[in-house]
Amino acid sequence: MNGDFTLYTPTKVVFGHDVETRAGAMVKAFGGKKVLIHYGGKSAVKSGLLKRVQDSLTAEEIDYVSLGGVVPNPRLSKVYEGVKMCKAYGVDFILAVGGGSVIDSAKAIAYALAEPEKDVRDLYEHTRVPKACFPLGVVLTLAASGSEMSDSSVISYEDKKRGVNSDLCRPKFALMDPALTKTLPAYQTAAGCSDILMHTMERYFVNGHRMEITDAIAEGLLRTVMQYAAVLRDDPENYDARAEIMWAGSLSHNGLTGCGNDAGDWACHRLEHELGAQYDVTHGAGLTAVWPSWAKYVMKNCLPRFVRFAKNVMQVEPGETDEETALKGIDAMAAFFREEFKLLAKNCAIAVGGKVGSAMPLHEADMEAIYRIAAE
Repeated sequence: MNGDFTLYTPTKVVFGHDVETRAGAMVKAFGGKKVLIHYGGKSAVKSGLLKRVQDSLTAEEIDYVSLGGVVPNPRLSKVYEGVKMCKAYGVDFILAVGGGSVIDSAKAIAYALAEPEKDVRDLYEHTRVPKACFPLGVVLTLAASGSEMSDSSVISYEDKKRGVNSDLCRPKFALMDPALTKTLPAYQTAAGCSDILMHTMERYFVNGHRMEITDAIAEGLLRTVMQYAAVLRDDPENYDARAEIMWAGSLSHNGLTGCGNDAGDWACHRLEHELGAQYDVTHGAGLTAVWPSWAKYVMKNCLPRFVRFAKNVMQVEPGETDEETALKGIDAMAAFFREEFKLLAKNCAIAVGGKVGSAMPLHEADMEAIYRIAAE
């Protein structure tokens, strides 16, 4: 690999306050006349976001139908439900209102509609490749997956979690208002930040040729996400911090941080997909559980990258040997990830009414300690 690459990022990004009210105009600009609004749970309804999007479509005289109920680790069954609805109503454009799960489900529906004579499941089983995709747009509500600009879609079914990658599914536009992420629970915000970090690190930890400018972009993105993730832990209403995280999420997975590095590693994602399929864990949290073990297992085979990461991203003091420096960098990142355990313990304590257990009653501090031991 000599650093040759192709970067394709066709998604039009509209970033800032109240951009969701421009959904109708954007759909119209890309030729949509009858739209499926695809979304997740009650939050989009309760917050008024769904109505604002619907009103924007009505203002442009665009017909629409709505389908909610997308869950984390989106299900193939919901995709089939969406396909059936779209065919019945003659939908020609998909509008995802949500985060990565909603967007991935919307992409799967768009694939299915474009090749109606075939089962979309075949794409995720990798028995064929996509030849076409219906147009789709995004109103983003969660900074995490980067699916709003990526070529990726991941769907769960029958204890499997499988992905398909094709430029055909890149959204036509992404409307990104950082304020829409303020209603997220702290745990989801933290898990989203971890997902963003991992999308960048999957492309960073590779053997072979690298471009200095790509490394610098990736390292800057990693430092920025860690900086503002810490801000949001203490100040979840901080718009500027949410803006930094939201834009980082898009840049982490649109291909930019992998230019010249031969596509990346992606072992951690493959390992986490099995966790997600079997135990339905949040994707970002699953990645944080996998990464430290993976890093220590492969470190010696990719030592220069881990040394650079330790110095330039984690900014640790070099050790006496390269291996010691690399380990210090891994431990520093693992420590950052372990901050999520405080949120896990807090949520668990709330869910069980303060304590749980018979062998030993566990309170929030005990829960946090157990999570930390599990990650060592």
